[in-house]
Amino acid sequence: MSVVEERLAELGLTLPAVVPPLAAYQPAVQSGPYVFTAGQLPMVDGKLPVTGKVGAEVTPEEAKDLARTCALNALAAVKSVAGDLDRIARVVKVVGFVASATDFTGQPAVLNGASELLGQVLGDKGVHARSAVGVAVLPLDAPVEVEIQVELAD
Repeated sequence: MSVVEERLAELGLTLPAVVPPLAAYQPAVQSGPYVFTAGQLPMVDGKLPVTGKVGAEVTPEEAKDLARTCALNALAAVKSVAGDLDRIARVVKVVGFVASATDFTGQPAVLNGASELLGQVLGDKGVHARSAVGVAVLPLDAPVEVEIQVELAD
């Protein structure tokens, strides 16, 4: 087990299986020393635990937990191409999309779920740039979607 996966275990988490693509794309691809993930939905055992808009059917707190799940799924996608999460030199960028009620403006707080998980698991290597974007709707009516870009060490 890698150091990163041991840290996940200490947090009571396990790395899930890679979420299969919903369309014509790969969950993650490597280009040079970088791995780019596709947008990861908060799938758990092949299903979305909740659907709807944040600020309407989904609370900001629920959405923050869902963003954490998205980040965990993104790490699984990274491992699928990198082979070992201990190869992560740093998380470079996180982009998060929040399906938002028209008056909801708390997207950054929702995406903290993903950012905080990456920091807990990777320490200083998890510090990253980030975008938090509110959108009208996401695939499968998911409340949150997260993609990450990581740099790998040799």
